[in-house]
Amino acid sequence: MSTTERAAASGRHIAHPQLEEIRLEAVLHALADPVRLRIARELADGHEDMACIAFDLPVSKSTTTHHFKVLREAGVIRQHYDGTSRLSRLREDELETLFPGLLAAVLEGARRSAGTREPA
Repeated sequence: MSTTERAAASGRHIAHPQLEEIRLEAVLHALADPVRLRIARELADGHEDMACIAFDLPVSKSTTTHHFKVLREAGVIRQHYDGTSRLSRLREDELETLFPGLLAAVLEGARRSAGTREPA
C-alpha cells in the first residue's frame, strides 16, 4: 500500500491545490515571508521529503504549522503523512511548468541574501 493510500485509509488526507488552481500571487505571497522562504530553501537544499520537525525555525510550533499551511495552500509544497510524521516536499516541477524560472530565481536570491550559494 502506498503512502497516499495509507493516508487516505487512515482519514489523514491533506488537501492541495491542483496545478490549474495555483496562482502566481499566492506563490509570491507565500515566499515573501522570511520563515516560509527559509522553509522552501531548506527543502530545495535538503532531502526530497522532510518532516516538519527537521526544521530549526525561530518561531513556535503553532506558527510553524501555519507557515507550512500557507506554503501548501499556495501550491509551493506538497505534504503527506508517513506514520505520525507529516513530510513536505517542494512542488518544483509543477511550479517550473507554471512559472518557468520563478522558483529557481527566488531560491537563488534567498541563498545570496543568506550568504550561501548553491555549488555550481
